Amino acid sequence: MAGSISLVHVILSVLIFIVMFFGIGFLLNMLLRMTWLMAIIYPVVVILIIDKVKIYEYFTKPSYAFQLLGEKITALHTVDVIILTSGLVGAIISGFVIKLLRKQGYQMF
Repeated sequence: MAGSISLVHVILSVLIFIVMFFGIGFLLNMLLRMTWLMAIIYPVVVILIIDKVKIYEYFTKPSYAFQLLGEKITALHTVDVIILTSGLVGAIISGFVIKLLRKQGYQMF
């Protein structure tokens, strides 16, 4: 069973991605005072995770780079999509938490 992943690993990965990107988003929001910054940056992070193309190739060889990116995205398994989506959920939750804290009067946020 090469390439198989257990349900426990999926659940733990989902939780880790939610917590990790919630924390990163919360810290970025707190330091830079830009509520949705991590939710906007997250797709770039996902591209860097799944793609093996160098960043400068998106500018020097865009057709090759985007074609390869499309192939990588379509080759993702459902489990991979669930795990990567959970990171986006964590980033979005951090934005809502920051907005709630600001609304309640916390000046640091």
